[in-house]
Amino acid sequence: MNTKIFEISPEQIDRSAIEEAAEILRSGGLVAFPTETVYGLGGNATDENAAAKIYAAKGRPSDNPLIVHIASPEDAERYAVTNEVYYRLAKAFMPGPLTIILPKKDTIPSTVTGGLDTVALRCPSHPIARALIEAAGVGIAAPSANRSGSPSPSLGEHVIRDLDGRIDAIIDGGSCEIGLESTIISLDGSTATLLRPGAITSDALLCVCNEVKIAPAVTEMLSENERPLSPGMKYRHYAPSAPLVLLDGDPDAVLSFLYRAQNAERCGILCYHDEVDLLRNERLIDIGERDDLAAQAHALFAALRKADDFDCDIIYAHLPKKDGMGLALYNRLIRAAAHTVLSV
Repeated sequence: MNTKIFEISPEQIDRSAIEEAAEILRSGGLVAFPTETVYGLGGNATDENAAAKIYAAKGRPSDNPLIVHIASPEDAERYAVTNEVYYRLAKAFMPGPLTIILPKKDTIPSTVTGGLDTVALRCPSHPIARALIEAAGVGIAAPSANRSGSPSPSLGEHVIRDLDGRIDAIIDGGSCEIGLESTIISLDGSTATLLRPGAITSDALLCVCNEVKIAPAVTEMLSENERPLSPGMKYRHYAPSAPLVLLDGDPDAVLSFLYRAQNAERCGILCYHDEVDLLRNERLIDIGERDDLAAQAHALFAALRKADDFDCDIIYAHLPKKDGMGLALYNRLIRAAAHTVLSV
């Protein structure tokens, strides 16, 4: 397949290119596009054949649900049964990096939802994503635009590397602002269950919801026969080619371990900025200041992809804390490491 590449600036959107990409979607094709979180691989959310193409292009298991991206919160009425809490959350966080799971309507085929009777809905804030959804005139089902299992793409070049020749078009809009996928929640009355953490934290959700529960699969491994309720819950995700091991311990102990590892192994290291000058400048990736979780989130997937370029046998990274934005980092890294944690 010959993949068309559109280079579009978020500050000066090329409307003719957006319309061409929208026509590809309306015709049943696939278009990768930037959002404020990561790049999405989009198809017509009402077309079961488009959903099948998405799974095939990614090499993604078909029981892993897709998120339907909409142009405005009110467009949820076309695809789902909404409620008062949904609109309260929409007023607080949409457009933005929040996905809400609701009972689906028949307009959404079961291939999009992994066979579930619910649908995940999100209204992105990225100007290119919004322009594309509006031009297409239909919700866009879109998981992250990477080959299944590999780190999610936060740059257009990541998408091109993974999917060139496998889909109809790629919109290269530069770097994604957040760098981690959206927060996903389900609702039971005014209680939210956090299924995938992201930039909108549980504390933020408590400003709207009476209670926020954390699903066990956020930090633990889903059993093999358990059906995932949202994207990213079941399968190994985000993984670099070399095995990733997360280090749990106080800062001095972790630094000492990394120093010894550099002398004994061919290892790659995702380190904090203050550790760079204390380690040998060999296969190091600076992921930002120790306390700057937003910067770490923005850098994480690109760092995991960069680690693939290293000639190493193992990759080490810090085990994040499980509070605030740290929970989102923990969730992504624990899956990338297939739950491999070493206490030092």
